[in-house]
Amino acid sequence: MSRLTACINAVKAANRKVLIPYLVAGDPDGDTTVTLMHQLVSDGADVIELGMPFSDPSSDGAIIQLGAERALRQGTGLHTVFSIMSEFRTTNQHTPVVLMGYLNPLEAIGYANFVSQAADAGVDGILIVDLPVSEAQSLLALTRPRHLDMIFLVAPTTTESRLNAICENSSGYIYYVSLKGVTGAAIIDTGEIGARVSALRQRTDLPIVVGFGIKDTASANAMAAISDGVIVGSALVQKIGELTESGKRDAAAIADSTALIKQIRLSLDA
Repeated sequence: MSRLTACINAVKAANRKVLIPYLVAGDPDGDTTVTLMHQLVSDGADVIELGMPFSDPSSDGAIIQLGAERALRQGTGLHTVFSIMSEFRTTNQHTPVVLMGYLNPLEAIGYANFVSQAADAGVDGILIVDLPVSEAQSLLALTRPRHLDMIFLVAPTTTESRLNAICENSSGYIYYVSLKGVTGAAIIDTGEIGARVSALRQRTDLPIVVGFGIKDTASANAMAAISDGVIVGSALVQKIGELTESGKRDAAAIADSTALIKQIRLSLDA
């Protein structure tokens, strides 16, 4: 059993909802990313999604695009991502971390090299936004022996055939995209999302977590009520962006930038 599966099983056994914050590696810098990850754990994160910055994040809205740009200006590449992971693992061996990003950087260094470095750094899962499950077999052949979970996105527009393939090939959890659009947009129809998540449950025993559009306690509670957990991205990245604007990196500024996650954790547990 992977660290990710064990963590989510424990959360569900405790009758809690999985809380997964997303942040961009290297935003505002590598050392601060490590500090932010530890703060997120302290705030109640169960799993962390660590974004691999890319110059053309086509599925992301303006907020995460700006986060990626800030990271890239710092020279952040995959070497930085793996360094951040290794540093985080020196003092945290229990919190699962999923790398989320785009295919181009993996193609640049090669799948085998990427998987080897990710596993050695302590990564638990991989989510490649623009890698269709139909094209993922060569990567899956490398991740499975290293016990890295492969996570795929299910969207409102996902076809039946692709949905079947995603359920067959996913591990860890399934990421349900709550809306048609990019990250940071607003959730419009909770009822429709609930119906789609319910239908998805008939196809898979994997946990289903909802992302896109979750920006406060109200939206987190609404989505958690119909799923196994929630992912918070743009709202957190926007707050982290204020660290660059202020130039502050002290403990109080770090805690303030992640306070939303603590608020959501308390609200979900209530």
